[in-house]
Amino acid sequence: MSTKGANRNCRVRIFVQRFIWAFGLIAATLVGAAAQPYPTRPVRVVVPFGAGGTPDVLARGITEKLAKYGGQPFIVDNRPGSGGNIGAGIVARANPDGYHLLMTPGSVLTINPSLYAQMPFDPAVAFAAVSLVAVMPNVLVVNSRNTVKDIHELVRAAKREPGKLFFASPGQGSTLHLAIELFQRAAGITIHHVPYKSGGEAVTAVLSDQATGTFANLPLVISHTRAGTLRALGIAGSSRVPQLPDVPTISESELRGIDASSWFGLVAPAKTPHSLVQRLSDQVASALREPDLEARFAELGIRLVGNTPGEFNDHIRKERAQWAEIIRSANIRLD
Repeated sequence: MSTKGANRNCRVRIFVQRFIWAFGLIAATLVGAAAQPYPTRPVRVVVPFGAGGTPDVLARGITEKLAKYGGQPFIVDNRPGSGGNIGAGIVARANPDGYHLLMTPGSVLTINPSLYAQMPFDPAVAFAAVSLVAVMPNVLVVNSRNTVKDIHELVRAAKREPGKLFFASPGQGSTLHLAIELFQRAAGITIHHVPYKSGGEAVTAVLSDQATGTFANLPLVISHTRAGTLRALGIAGSSRVPQLPDVPTISESELRGIDASSWFGLVAPAKTPHSLVQRLSDQVASALREPDLEARFAELGIRLVGNTPGEFNDHIRKERAQWAEIIRSANIRLD
């Protein structure tokens, strides 16, 4: 072989060796990055409402478990205001690194986009769905002194005396306000909406006969129904609840499509790596299956769920479309 040919072969061998070395270095780097533990520092979980509410209680229960799995604190950060938009906006603008999460009621992701003329972010593109965490049934209640005993009697009374129904809610545009709109449309009746500042105030209005009825979170009224001061007429969900086994769903009264359950979910900023989203989703599902957590929230009438990011994303899209149509037809706006 000529000297020229030998030199060429030598250069080829060196090139191949360097290519193999470089490829191995890149592969090792990628594998090392993928193997990096998560989390390596505290994770911030923003709750866009005040301390003590259902989203806060859920967040604190779940973060205890996630901290145990990951070996790092998951710190709950309450950022209330503007119907949840302030806290949600913080996470929407955060670095998508898995260290910024949002525990929120569904209203922030599905109702607010149609309710507010100006949103600081677009929920449809600002977040990566992690998991549906919990579902809490809402129940239609009236004062026990009211003569109506079921949904049929309530609808008949409303048609017999138009304009006599006054329903309280925790506020304009809340899920429970929209439940009123959904109910009156399905029943073909007129209900006057009376907004209050909280669910507790709305229930008090019914107890004091300032309002005919209200849709309320089950934990807020269960003690009153058991004490006999409120009468539960129907569950605004897809199934009956163990706490009130004799109370039918509103759909069982032939008013179809009235599912106004409250739900809560965990999301991350958009562009958070899929591997981290999936890992978080798996850990949330494991946490929600722990018996002590299930028992704690079952006492409050809250059903823990835990599903895949894809399933949760489908749920969000379906709910957003449903409430957008209701808000448009009822001409509800918050500016």
